[in-house]
Amino acid sequence: MQTEAKKITGQATDFDLRTTEKGELIGIINPADPYQMNWVKSGFVWGQIHAIEGLMSTVQRHLHDDRLTETYTFTNSTDFPITTMATQVGIDVPLPDYYTQASVGLTQCSNTHIWCGETCSYLMALRQGGQAPHLGMILHQGALKGYSIERSYDFSGREEEVSNNRGIIRLHPQNFTLQPGESYVLSWDLFWFESKAQFKDILRITPGYIDVTADDFVVTDRQPIVFQFHFGGTTAPVSAPQVTWHGQPLDVTWQGSNAQVTVPMNVIGSQRFVISWQNQRTHADFFRTLPLVELLSRRVHFIAEHQQCHDSQSILNGAYLIYDNAEHQQYYSHLNDHNGGRERVGMGVLMAYYLRHFSDERLMNSLDQYQNYLLNNLVNIVDGTVYNDAGRNNDDPRLYNYPWVAQFFLEMYQLKHDSKYLEWCFRVLTHFYEIGGIEFYAIGIPMSESIQLFRQAGRDQQAEQLLALFRQNVDYIVKNGLNYPESEVSYEQAIVGPAALYVVDMYRLTGESQYLTAAKQQLAALDQFQGFQPDYHLNEVALRHWDDYWFGKQRMLGDTFPHYWTALSGLAFAHAQGIVGTERYAPAAHKSLRAPLSLFHEDGSASCAMVYPLAVNQRPAHCQDPWANDQDWGLYFAMKYRQ
Repeated sequence: MQTEAKKITGQATDFDLRTTEKGELIGIINPADPYQMNWVKSGFVWGQIHAIEGLMSTVQRHLHDDRLTETYTFTNSTDFPITTMATQVGIDVPLPDYYTQASVGLTQCSNTHIWCGETCSYLMALRQGGQAPHLGMILHQGALKGYSIERSYDFSGREEEVSNNRGIIRLHPQNFTLQPGESYVLSWDLFWFESKAQFKDILRITPGYIDVTADDFVVTDRQPIVFQFHFGGTTAPVSAPQVTWHGQPLDVTWQGSNAQVTVPMNVIGSQRFVISWQNQRTHADFFRTLPLVELLSRRVHFIAEHQQCHDSQSILNGAYLIYDNAEHQQYYSHLNDHNGGRERVGMGVLMAYYLRHFSDERLMNSLDQYQNYLLNNLVNIVDGTVYNDAGRNNDDPRLYNYPWVAQFFLEMYQLKHDSKYLEWCFRVLTHFYEIGGIEFYAIGIPMSESIQLFRQAGRDQQAEQLLALFRQNVDYIVKNGLNYPESEVSYEQAIVGPAALYVVDMYRLTGESQYLTAAKQQLAALDQFQGFQPDYHLNEVALRHWDDYWFGKQRMLGDTFPHYWTALSGLAFAHAQGIVGTERYAPAAHKSLRAPLSLFHEDGSASCAMVYPLAVNQRPAHCQDPWANDQDWGLYFAMKYRQ
């Protein structure tokens, strides 16, 4: 394949473009940016083309009206027809979407939201720290079918660094067939913008762009699927829009440039609606799940029947373990993320939550067995130590494990009304803070819930002790502001999300104004991870890109949309409801908490991660991992905060 990069033409004062001697684009910078961020990842070429033999390609770039227009032309240079499929043709857009220390990454790295919506496609690359200018891209010729991720193992060759690198985004055009000498053209505009809201406004005024919105992309029970769409441009279309589902036309309410569709359906699973208006075509993806209570019931029964170890000769007896949906069997490995502790405590938490609301003798017996396992293997209730794996093994001591065991004890207290669980919760949390929790951004600390339950139980002294510890933790978060300390991943949504949640909780617990100010700052930083694409995998689903590698059978390093920890954003947004100045986060809370429900299936089985790209390192993806592992926290959050 031959590629010709033509000389850049035109002028635009907002773009400082840097090229190699060969004309390869290696720098996109806004001259007015005080941080002089290069939106091309160091060491990579923007617009590098990958295509099958016989396709000749050219790249043209033209600066005009504060925009950079890029046009990629693919021409059949053979004497025979060429048909493309899957990811055979791709264009690299190597945005600096990776994690490093906050002092660098917040000004020099991006959170990139991708929508490959056929003729209506875009990239919204947000600077991680939230400061404008941000870089946007909107397609105006051709169509995109999806994207893949290409990545080296990591930047340094060290496994512990693997989670910090999202990789290179490779955009794939729709399949096309070219006769000898024929060409296919993709063209898009790059531009700067100030905020997510402004980017949305730009979409809506882009001629021909079909902007799809909905209150819910995950629907439950008898709720109909309802969505609206807007046709961009200055004049109303003269022809009516068409919407189909599995090829069947649907009724559309249409007025001017706006339309609405309401679909009362009972089909469970993923639902794609194809939208055509004039020469434009796009789609919207929704997911219908079972009524939440029924979904919860099926899930906990599946856990008890398929994921609990019943081997009296094993230290795992009573444990809730990984289940392989392809092999139809339990799986255990002492490898951290596959073991008998850590995130899998969420299954016990979910079971206890269910039994608080619904009586079931069989499930209660299962939970009692699990509690015996946990007490014998994962926690020392005398001093509050939480262990990493069965057999009280602490080869890898981990602060993250503590809040999850504390949450289990809170659920058990509310289930059995036995004060020993509050005592055990207290010991676990105080030990957590004794061994480093004050300066740690943990996931799932039940701050407001524990204080409320301790006070209701008349344990006011312990409540005040916990509040003092929580305050020290939150004061450390407030002092750091956006200068987040590195953790298992250098910078990620599961650092910012909990930080926002805990500062919000401390404001609610104390009413002190410094926590309100800090909460608004943390919530704004968290919002940079959230997208608004018309797809249940992506809409208000936070960016995450390493979870399947650590927790899945496939061990794929690629975007996991959704993942249950994406709901950490929803938790923070939900707790912020009712606080002055945070009203705009309420719809995001609702969507974020619902998104992980698509990981749970009708029979009660589940998946730990959805690997969203079409491919990762040229390995086919866009699939759920076969393992049910740690995803039950997502269902737990959805139930606790259901609306």
